[in-house]
Amino acid sequence: MDQARSAVSQIFNSEPHSYTRFDLPDNMEGDTSQVEMIQSSDMNEEVGENGDEDHLSHKSNRKPHVAQNFECTTKNLCFMAATIVFTFVIGYLTGYLVHKNKDLNCSCAPSEDDITHETGAVPFMDWDDVKKLLGDKLNTSNLEIALSQLSSSNHRAGSPGDEDLGNKVLKKFKEYGMKTWTDEYFVKVQDPPASGYNRIVFKNRPEERPTGFLSYSASGTARGAVLYAHYGQEDDLKQLKDMNIDMNGRVMLVRAGRISFAEKVANAAKVNASAVLIYPDPIDYPIGNDTSLFGHVHMGSGDPYTPGFPSFNYTQFPPVQSSGLPHILAQTITTGMGTIILRQLGGRAQPDGWEGINKVGDESDVITVEVNNVLTEKRINNVFGVIKGFVDADRYVVIGAQRDAWGPGFAASTVGTSVLVELARSISDMVENDGFKPRRSIVFASWSAGEYGSVGATEWLEGYLSSLNMKAVTYINLDGIVTGQNGFKVAASPLLHSLIQNTLKEVNYDKNQSLLSQFGKNNWESAILEPLRMDSAAYPFLAFSGIPSVAFRFHSGSSDYPYFGTILDTRENLNSVTASQVPQLAVRAGQFAGHIALRLVHDHLLQMDLKKYNQLIRSHVVQINARVKNVQRLQPQLLPKTLTGQWLVMASGSYNRVSSILTADIQNSDLENMEMCRMINDRIMTVERNFLSPYVSPIDSPFRHILLGSGPHTLKALSSHLDALKSASPEANAELFRNKLAQATWTIQACANSLAGDIWSLDYEF
Repeated sequence: MDQARSAVSQIFNSEPHSYTRFDLPDNMEGDTSQVEMIQSSDMNEEVGENGDEDHLSHKSNRKPHVAQNFECTTKNLCFMAATIVFTFVIGYLTGYLVHKNKDLNCSCAPSEDDITHETGAVPFMDWDDVKKLLGDKLNTSNLEIALSQLSSSNHRAGSPGDEDLGNKVLKKFKEYGMKTWTDEYFVKVQDPPASGYNRIVFKNRPEERPTGFLSYSASGTARGAVLYAHYGQEDDLKQLKDMNIDMNGRVMLVRAGRISFAEKVANAAKVNASAVLIYPDPIDYPIGNDTSLFGHVHMGSGDPYTPGFPSFNYTQFPPVQSSGLPHILAQTITTGMGTIILRQLGGRAQPDGWEGINKVGDESDVITVEVNNVLTEKRINNVFGVIKGFVDADRYVVIGAQRDAWGPGFAASTVGTSVLVELARSISDMVENDGFKPRRSIVFASWSAGEYGSVGATEWLEGYLSSLNMKAVTYINLDGIVTGQNGFKVAASPLLHSLIQNTLKEVNYDKNQSLLSQFGKNNWESAILEPLRMDSAAYPFLAFSGIPSVAFRFHSGSSDYPYFGTILDTRENLNSVTASQVPQLAVRAGQFAGHIALRLVHDHLLQMDLKKYNQLIRSHVVQINARVKNVQRLQPQLLPKTLTGQWLVMASGSYNRVSSILTADIQNSDLENMEMCRMINDRIMTVERNFLSPYVSPIDSPFRHILLGSGPHTLKALSSHLDALKSASPEANAELFRNKLAQATWTIQACANSLAGDIWSLDYEF
């Protein structure tokens, strides 16, 4: 190639007119050759204007050798011959280069036009056009068809109905031209006894055999006095403790709702109760006296017999169980059973503020509880489809919905699965037929075993955590998105709050007003935002994997949808609480989810507000500092004066400063610089995962997020620990508190350091 280049230079050492430079692959000796070509389109214009200038890169000053030795006529002939030779050589070289680049797939530096073609950095669709396309394609008629096709009366996890429904979703993804795949897992769950039964016996009444059950309960028999504990929340139990009621060995009777079944059982276990009975009170659950409740009591997510490990068939599982498995019995009973027990309780009156006029029970209200659930292995499948991005294809938004249910599960799974499929169809059609080119990819996921505690979703996270928490931009959860029509709630990472607010403004509730004006006119954060619940599939994405997540729902008011976890979760009952507006509400929910997803794959920079975490961190720091001083004043022997919260304050300040600096960098960034945008986006994506405490095991404390997770490593737990130290509780441990405080401090500082980017940008003054 060097010889060809030299020959061209010798023949045409006169004035060239314009050229394009193509880098060629390194030769065997490691040098890099280049070819410079004349562009014929510019030749005629520049012959007259630049005839005396030399534009070749080697800038030779020698006179043309051929022109020195021949007369004018000979010179013209030679020039014509050279032109022919040059045209032939250039054509040959161009063909050679194209062919070589094609065959060897070399990493040549292409021209500007080639960059546009290869990276997808074409003129992207305007955001208003993207919104309009989604609005046109996601409509009630198509949603109604999906609801009809994906409805099923029996699709419990691992059942033939679940597998058949998964195949339908997979077939639709393939019809939309998406790349599809499935993941198979073998998980252990508890089911009710096939040949026996669970039972309760209250005083001298006949034996009751409830058909509902709670998976992952301890097995065996417990006998003790009934203690009515309202909803079984920590505050409820504290009120009973303040009444000097002994809770040791008692059988707690609690109402369903407000917190998960698992949290109720965990709270009861902390006060040494022997068993928990959960019933649907008619105030919250108008479902009749004989309707059974189903659920689970694993204080975690995923397969509790493979904590931290994916339940692949070939995994060599260690003999370990999740720390979230309860050691006490747990059983659901019907409204009728609960009402009979409640009416016969003696003892003292319930605390002020509890609904109803009940007594809490005394030592004579003895009940026997027997749980005989059986552990079984189920084969489940997660189903996936992907729309690949055109620029950063290895960065993706995940949209997911659980596919299984205890019964029909119309609100629990059918609506979400239908919206998932319709979003996949709509966005695929936008890419295929309307010229929409997402920068990043969108993964659509249909999970199984969601009713057992987000098992399918969590097993996927455990299997691919090392790549997911670096490449997954956001998780959008579609479970239970329509449970009413009078309200709208969103639970999400603070990083997404600004994007959520903008989306609420853009998505219409009806022709006259947006979601924001309908449900959040005054203070949208207090009216719409709520904490992310542990029983949401979005929770493990956020608190276990460090992926910003969002869950949302249309609802009917303060109470939960009463048919979750029952066989009454049907289309008819959902129509009764939505005025038969299920398709219309599902379309609005799909628009909300679709706007968030499309915005995150459309824009150059991720719309995540780094400063939203400042207020949350600051509020925790203020509480911890105040409590430290109180303990030092009341229990000076526990915490020395040398212990201060100053280091925690400084770590909080570091995050505040770095997030402000990066926010300014984002505002001043060049959006056309793709490499810069990618670097900034990668820094943004480190925030959530760097709030995962590196000092705790995902087996012992899977939800490692220090701000939104669960366990002794969280900032909320530090405040509670200080309360225990202040009251000189025997459970308090000053040395353990100091260790946890140091670990939380350095987790926040490490997050700030990572957000700063380069090592020379770190805050050394800490």
